[in-house]
Amino acid sequence: MNEQYRSHTCGALREANIGEKARLSGWAETFRNHGGVIFVDLRDACGVTQLVLHDEALLKGVSRETVIMAEGRVVAREEETYNPKLPTGQVELHADIVTLLSAPAAALPFDVNGKDVREDLRLKYRYLDLRGSRMQKNLLLRAELLQHLREKMRALGFLEVQTPILTASSPEGARDYLVPSRKFKGKFYALPQAPQQFKQLLMVSGVDKYFQIAPCFRDEDARNDRSPGEFYQLDYEMAFATQEDVMAVAEDVLFGAFQAFAPEGFAIAPPPFRKIPYRESLLRYGTDKPDLRNPLLIEDLSGFFADVDFKPFQGKPVRGINAPGCARRSKAFFEQMLQFASSIGMKGLGYISVVPAAEEDTGSQNTAPYPLMPEGHLLKGPIVKFLAPEKLATLCAQLHLQPGDTVFFICDRPGAVNRLAGQIRAALGERLGLIDKNRFEFCFIVDFPMYEINEETKKLEFTHNPFSMPQGGMEALTAKDPLDILAYQFDVVCNGAELSSGAVRNHLPAVMVKAFALAGYTEEDIKERFAALYTAFQYGAPPHAGMAPGLDRMLMLLTGEESIREVTAFPMNGNAQDVLLGAPGDVTESQLREVHIKLR
Repeated sequence: MNEQYRSHTCGALREANIGEKARLSGWAETFRNHGGVIFVDLRDACGVTQLVLHDEALLKGVSRETVIMAEGRVVAREEETYNPKLPTGQVELHADIVTLLSAPAAALPFDVNGKDVREDLRLKYRYLDLRGSRMQKNLLLRAELLQHLREKMRALGFLEVQTPILTASSPEGARDYLVPSRKFKGKFYALPQAPQQFKQLLMVSGVDKYFQIAPCFRDEDARNDRSPGEFYQLDYEMAFATQEDVMAVAEDVLFGAFQAFAPEGFAIAPPPFRKIPYRESLLRYGTDKPDLRNPLLIEDLSGFFADVDFKPFQGKPVRGINAPGCARRSKAFFEQMLQFASSIGMKGLGYISVVPAAEEDTGSQNTAPYPLMPEGHLLKGPIVKFLAPEKLATLCAQLHLQPGDTVFFICDRPGAVNRLAGQIRAALGERLGLIDKNRFEFCFIVDFPMYEINEETKKLEFTHNPFSMPQGGMEALTAKDPLDILAYQFDVVCNGAELSSGAVRNHLPAVMVKAFALAGYTEEDIKERFAALYTAFQYGAPPHAGMAPGLDRMLMLLTGEESIREVTAFPMNGNAQDVLLGAPGDVTESQLREVHIKLR
């Protein structure tokens, strides 16, 4: 260490250093004046050391967050003043020289370690926000995770290759960020939404296994788990690989990363990860991003209610969720669930509970004898009176209802019922305390449909990645109803968050032409929009497959943060603005002229 500014970091001094001379540099964090003896907490990136000064004049011009250098002798603290929260908590530096290394710090807009600071302030003064222990910890974890992933991928035989940032605009996916060309009037580059075409071209080039920590740029609206501008992913691709090969790498890499960096006390479900077909996931969990920590499952009761004379359920799909122990909840719990159901667009939330007969009026129309053992219990709820005894018996057996259970019913149009049931399932899991917050549960969602009907245009379009290989290849494309064709495409989900999409790529030109034709593209469209990839496939392309786990979402899960902005050094705000540097901003007329742009 160059000792011009420090002999030790602020996190290095220990009992073994007692009696030594030391020089420390850092930010003056807090001041405490105890009758002429001044205590200063000095902080740098490595920790905090307490300074002791006996001369106030040493601190002339020093305000909170001023950068100073302190020189003196390391002394043992008195035992009753030990600070067990600090590694340096048994020693202190008795400083006799203090040197200002910065201008005296101005009054702070907020405490760098303060709580409940407005996000707009934090982002405007991000350099102050990053000084706080929370953000320092997150930045360190990010760096360690990146290093871990790089070492892991190299150990698995992957070659790191950087792909271009300035590239061509892609007609698929999200909106591009466009960059005007100075040299070619009226032409534009685009920032890559992902290195998709480049990594496939690397497979054609003879690279066996590729990876990179890839920046991706998409002009999308922000969410807590999605940046509106750029994000990073562990992008990898494998030649001569099947879907199972890619999944095996994902299991190895993701499990290893979470095992290495999960908070203490967290359990990580080991490989092999569960594989759940897409349609089953929508039915059983109400989403293609299921949180498997939630034990509640959704049952399809459409057939059960087909012959029940209950108008709200007639002619529409019905789902049911058995919530164990929910019948013992208060009346207020059920009212709150009804309010939640209304807030997500449901017209009501029917239910049936299994309760002790002694607690209910047996003459009520909304109760009925419980048709299964044990005796002495009733079925209670607004739907009970519409069900014959034999139907009640069938319902109890189908849902395995036990005393104390409540089954909730969700009914809506086909396009909405699964989503609504999923939201009710999630709300019940949270409100009943069924979700183990100290666990990471992974799964693969597989067998995505290749095509879907666009609700607005009523035309067939690709559901996900148009470059995925259809299951069954050319035979499926020519013989099957397009809506029945599945793709070799999958997602990795952890605790309800999508970490990655992956796929086996469609590397056969004839199959690609047919797949795109079903979605309304001609071969000329493919040649124009994906010229490099389509042409490259004419010269011998190996089967290949890959995926790209999102690093920012991994870090959100590992840190327990609720916003992606907490694990990114300099993020945009939720309105896609960089309030620190003022982007997007104005440019000069001369700059516009250079790139041949006139504002309208």
